[in-house]
Amino acid sequence: MRTENKQRLAQLRRWRIRKKVSGTSERPRMSVKFTGQHIYVQFIDDTLGRTLAAVQSFGKTAPEGVKGANVTGATLVGKAAAEAAKAKGIEAVVFDRSGARYHGKVKALADAAREGGLKF
Repeated sequence: MRTENKQRLAQLRRWRIRKKVSGTSERPRMSVKFTGQHIYVQFIDDTLGRTLAAVQSFGKTAPEGVKGANVTGATLVGKAAAEAAKAKGIEAVVFDRSGARYHGKVKALADAAREGGLKF
């Protein structure tokens, strides 16, 4: 399959999911994005169009010990995301997996966030 076609289909999946998943100030959207090297998590209030909190696998907000976008890194980022959300007063979220299948890294991140105290 051509790269352009794969990207187009992925974008259509994201749009289809975003029609159904929306975050509010009481229950923001937890958006997860995996690239080949990094993991990005954002807590977004769609009514205001603001990012309330964000965690990534590199930079200042990165948890210690993350070495790439794998299952162990996703677990550490999920725990850090739950801590960042708790610090901002976020208890419950709507999970937006951005078109990725719910297994492997995505499942590990979601389970770690649940263990950290977030309610999906």
